[in-house]
Amino acid sequence: MTNSKQQPTVFVSSFNAVLQAVSALGIDRVSLLEDAGIKAETLQLAGERLPVSQFIDLYQLALERTANPDLGLRVGRIVYFLGLNLHLYMTTICRNLKEYLNVIPSTINLRGDLGRVLIRPDDDYFRLEWHPLDPSTSSLRCLSDEMLVSSALIVGSICSLPVPVLRAEFSYARPERTETLADTFCQDLSFDQPLSCLYFRRESLRFPLISLDYELGIQFKAAPRSLFDTDSSQDREDSFLRNMKTAMRRALPSGQLTIDSLSGDLGISRRTLQRRLTSRESSFKALLQTLREELSLRYLIDPRLAITEIAFLLGYSDQASFSNAFRSWRGCSPSEYRNQQSL
Repeated sequence: MTNSKQQPTVFVSSFNAVLQAVSALGIDRVSLLEDAGIKAETLQLAGERLPVSQFIDLYQLALERTANPDLGLRVGRIVYFLGLNLHLYMTTICRNLKEYLNVIPSTINLRGDLGRVLIRPDDDYFRLEWHPLDPSTSSLRCLSDEMLVSSALIVGSICSLPVPVLRAEFSYARPERTETLADTFCQDLSFDQPLSCLYFRRESLRFPLISLDYELGIQFKAAPRSLFDTDSSQDREDSFLRNMKTAMRRALPSGQLTIDSLSGDLGISRRTLQRRLTSRESSFKALLQTLREELSLRYLIDPRLAITEIAFLLGYSDQASFSNAFRSWRGCSPSEYRNQQSL
């Protein structure tokens, strides 16, 4: 969560998603930006952040210009597609829907200081809940709709089996027309609820994720399934190191990877894990740093992954932390390294 002494900010990608939606509805984005007091060139800077208050003002102005109360649903769909490459990468890391959802709270690192999507069990169901960081924005329909529809699209697309929304609850008042909401989510809608959330069957948490053959897709330059093909011969021959790296890569995006969580995932004690690493003249800290560096170089090859998304995949709390670490490894920023590779 943002330090209370700092102004909450959001990445410019969120602004651009709103602009894409209003442009599709025939609204002039140039005049919209001018009236919102936003410089167009600022939105072209990858990784740039602007105040959340400015984002809310842009959204409110866009709602007035479009006179479309379903604008948030349109923006959420765009947000989903803008992050599609990241979602596909995640299907090569996680084995089932539960593992994927365990890293959803970290998506605050991808959007900015807007809020979190949390997972809660509820008898035979589980809920995806939208929790805005600023409680005063909980009644803003556009934000609730955007976050819920992008979450529903992700869940519905990455599983090998259908995962339909069974019930939807919204923290805002019942709108005059609900047809689009029903078509987007389901027929069971409730309004004026404590929070906005979606209900899914709990059994779907065990559903396996889709399996894509990235080797056939030359557009995915980092080829996630072969990320370790260039590892040392020792790694290829040492099944323990290989399995440990796979487990670490799976846990990295959650931002919660520790030696204790890793030993638990591998089904061994912390002491056993440390002993095996010591026998290989390594340590958890050294292996983590090496793995992050190896993965960062592979991820940076793919121009479709934003630097912010790469920081998320590597388990850093923000882009700045990743950039500082990368500079210590390579003597340059991630953006500079990416530019060098494209020459």
